[in-house]
Amino acid sequence: MDRFNLSAFAVRNGALTLFLMILVLAGGSFAWLKLGRAEDPAFTLKVMVVTTQWPGATAEEMQRLVADPIEARLQDLPNLDTLQTFARPGVATTTVTLRDTTPPREVPGLWYQVRKKVGDVVQHLPSGVRGPFFDDEYGDVYSAIFALTGSDNADLIRQAETIQGRFRRLAGVGKVTIEGERPQRVHVEVSHVRLATLGITPAQIAETLARFNPVIPAGVVEAGATRLYLRPGAGFDGLTAIRALPIAAGGRNLVLADIATVERGLEDPPSRAIRQDGQPAVLIAVARQPGVDVLAMGARLRAEVAAISAGLPTGIRLFAINDQSAVVAVSLAEFLQKFAAAIGVVLLISFASLGLGAGIVVALAVPLTLSIALVLMWRWGMELDRISLGALILSLGLLVDDAIIAIEAMAVKLEQGWDRVRAAGFAWTSTAGPMLTGTLVTIAGFIPVGFAASTSGEYAGGIFWVVGGALIASWLVAVVFTPWLGMRLLPAPRGQAHDPYDSRLSHALRGLVGWCLDHRALVLGV
Repeated sequence: MDRFNLSAFAVRNGALTLFLMILVLAGGSFAWLKLGRAEDPAFTLKVMVVTTQWPGATAEEMQRLVADPIEARLQDLPNLDTLQTFARPGVATTTVTLRDTTPPREVPGLWYQVRKKVGDVVQHLPSGVRGPFFDDEYGDVYSAIFALTGSDNADLIRQAETIQGRFRRLAGVGKVTIEGERPQRVHVEVSHVRLATLGITPAQIAETLARFNPVIPAGVVEAGATRLYLRPGAGFDGLTAIRALPIAAGGRNLVLADIATVERGLEDPPSRAIRQDGQPAVLIAVARQPGVDVLAMGARLRAEVAAISAGLPTGIRLFAINDQSAVVAVSLAEFLQKFAAAIGVVLLISFASLGLGAGIVVALAVPLTLSIALVLMWRWGMELDRISLGALILSLGLLVDDAIIAIEAMAVKLEQGWDRVRAAGFAWTSTAGPMLTGTLVTIAGFIPVGFAASTSGEYAGGIFWVVGGALIASWLVAVVFTPWLGMRLLPAPRGQAHDPYDSRLSHALRGLVGWCLDHRALVLGV
């Protein structure tokens, strides 16, 4: 490292070094504004749920005739870890779990394989089976969840659909889903006593309803170059048509309204119901687009909710029950607090031990290093989340070490009578190699986290990249910017040139170190 002295080059080309410093600080500010904010880093959920329905079937029939063929077909799925099936009357739910070591980029292709393999089994399942239905998106993380209360379910759903459209137009908003809808049904209520009197069974009514409400093709008529598609009527077009359904009973022709009550209503009993503060509610969940600042999106959502609430009918309330931006704001405030505390501690210790000029140089190394680290995170597509902020806080205690070593070596040589350019170059020749080695050794301690082939590695692997980038940046700052800053800010030595290590304490310490090296076996043994 003696042939090319980067520190001396930075000092001799001060204008270029100053330009790079300004560029680094500007780039760090830009990256800070552009980096996405999130509570946790994204990771791939390696679980899919396959649901099948067969109304009227027992749990044993669901397991034997539906779930078992599906499980048998999925046994040869690559990277399969476990298949778990829960069967109950009418419904079977199979959970497909991949191995934790499955690369995230392969997961979408494996879910396609699941759909294709299960699709091959559908034709062999019993008649009347509904599905299978696939769900591999239930692990979506929503940035905000809003509750809508104060009216009946149908009215709340209409209001929620309008709000959903307004949310989707906001910048940075990705998926917007509505939860809590109770499907509408047409209820045909029949007295069993009346059916027994007329000699009609419920199965006859169900069969008649199905026969008069078909959704099937009727064929095609081809005449030369003309092709005409035939389609039957669309079935029932309202309650009136259902009530007028002809029913044969004991040689007489009746209509359904003569023997039953036909009314429109909601699913009863509900398969799923949501309540908020004891009131029926509908939830509106909002997810952000990847890389979007959740704080900015949260501010836009709050402003939109205020505007929407002003136009809602009396009695209907729209309010947030979960706001991820508030959690992220607390995390960022904690990081900034730790950052300010770290700068304050560095300033106090540096001023007390090294003096005013050296203390300022060491303090300036922190924002320069963080700026480089933020630019690297932005280029790598990372976000400011629980893991990356924790890694930055962890790095704060290590960022100033290299700068302290470099500026202290330069100050010593200035006191020994060296000129500023030569003293600045000494930081490179004497400390650059050992500092780089120590930096790489520290980074190596995080390799298992960064390269772990598992969900844990995918979630927490950013620690390695953030800490590694920050420490490499601190080394570059120490050998490029710190010498130039030291040349500008370190005061001129007072009095004649002297060796600051020519003291009784330094000689005693040097003697102790020399004795330890001469008796290294004993020292290591102890």
